[in-house]
Amino acid sequence: MLVLDFGSQYSQLIARRVREAGVYCELIAGTMPWETIRARAPKALILSGGPASVYEDGAPRCDPAALDAGLPVLGICYGMQLLAYQLGGKVANAGKREYGPASVRIQERARLFDDLPANLPVWMSHGDTILEAPAGFRRLAESENSTIAAMADEAGRFGIAFHPEVIHTPQGREILRNFLYRVAGCGGTWKPAAFIEQATQAIREQVGDGRVLCALSGGVDSAVCATLVHRAIPGRLTCLIVDNGLLRRDERRRVEEVMQRHLGIDLKAVDAGDEFLDALRGIVDPEEKRRRIGATFIHVFEREAASLSGIDFLAQGTLYPDVIESTSHDTHNAHRIKTHHNVGGLPADLRFKLVEPLRYLFKDEVRAIGSELGLPDDMVHRQPFPGPGLAVRIIGDVTRERLETLRAADWIVVDEIKSAGLYRSLWQSFAILTPLQSVGVMGDYRTYGNVVAVRAVQSEDGMTADWARLPYEVLAKISSRIVNEVRGVNRVVYDISSKPPSTIEWE
Repeated sequence: MLVLDFGSQYSQLIARRVREAGVYCELIAGTMPWETIRARAPKALILSGGPASVYEDGAPRCDPAALDAGLPVLGICYGMQLLAYQLGGKVANAGKREYGPASVRIQERARLFDDLPANLPVWMSHGDTILEAPAGFRRLAESENSTIAAMADEAGRFGIAFHPEVIHTPQGREILRNFLYRVAGCGGTWKPAAFIEQATQAIREQVGDGRVLCALSGGVDSAVCATLVHRAIPGRLTCLIVDNGLLRRDERRRVEEVMQRHLGIDLKAVDAGDEFLDALRGIVDPEEKRRRIGATFIHVFEREAASLSGIDFLAQGTLYPDVIESTSHDTHNAHRIKTHHNVGGLPADLRFKLVEPLRYLFKDEVRAIGSELGLPDDMVHRQPFPGPGLAVRIIGDVTRERLETLRAADWIVVDEIKSAGLYRSLWQSFAILTPLQSVGVMGDYRTYGNVVAVRAVQSEDGMTADWARLPYEVLAKISSRIVNEVRGVNRVVYDISSKPPSTIEWE
């Protein structure tokens, strides 16, 4: 299956849902020529959403030959509008944006909606509408604001105005499976083990006889990346832990124990905390923090690599959520949300060639692959940690003192979450050191101390997230311990924002 990407923030989420259904899937540029698409021999095409309007000059278009090739096609949101527009239908501004939860009334199932109820709750996100379907297309469904919420023709080309890939469309997986199995005739036999073999072969082909330097951060992403590279080219990988002073408590020791002693990977460590703190001194803008951390990171790597012979490649555990939020060359027509230090923060003159075997995967897929590779369970299921480390969980200036304050508070949050048996049920749980100070009373004395925020969210993939309804007794224990055990903190608040509109991290 090929997903043609037109810039949606959820394009790779479509591919992920397809892989969940056991069908191998790749994401490609929506504007790719048909001859290139045909060479990949897809069984069907999915056209993603996107931020543009199809009738605007410069809006991304699909090669017309791809739509007329006889392959089944599923257009989603912008993809549906593009299908209609390029095949002769009429698309216009709806006048009223349809965003958020909606209900779709099914009038004809046409295999796509087989075994589903007549009224479907869905998630909409568009400002345009199809006024007239192309010749040969019939309406399958409607919503309150879209007279054509789904359409199809006899050639197996479908369009839906909503997003089946997000969790806010409860039957979205069933709709995609219907398209994959009942329309496109896919078999559903792709598994994580298949990815391991493909990634291993791709690494061998890219690296050849070269040597690879891999950044280890302590998270599952870099660990899986390193293990894949080690599997592909044993004896030609050197892993480096850059202790940037922005890590969680005890991070370095745990990484060394697992990767060096458990897997036997060549591992070196460098203490570069002073360099990173110097680079961050006085910097409060989060984007500038990320850029400086990225630049310092590469500087340290290049310096350390100079002492090693034949290092031409840098392996990174970049995941697709990092890529799409940074808007790299892979996310055509997308809007940047924030720069990730291992994507948008890399310098243009980087002397290493990047090896990023995980850049098209989501976190849960990486965990499945980590388990398949035999990594320890406590590493595979560690909660995500931002590449720039604690620097983006300190709002404002990053200093050694503020880092120690946050590190202590964060340790308490995770400790209490684990003690309550909630760690595996949460996507992330952590502390944020805000720039605020508030009046408090400790004993008989007035205090003017720091405010720490606690963030805990539930998510399947990090693309969307809901704040976790932690038990009050757990929150009370976290608050009490932070105020009593972390010097200079006298107030704890809990973040009840979801993504969207917020992001999981505060910076």
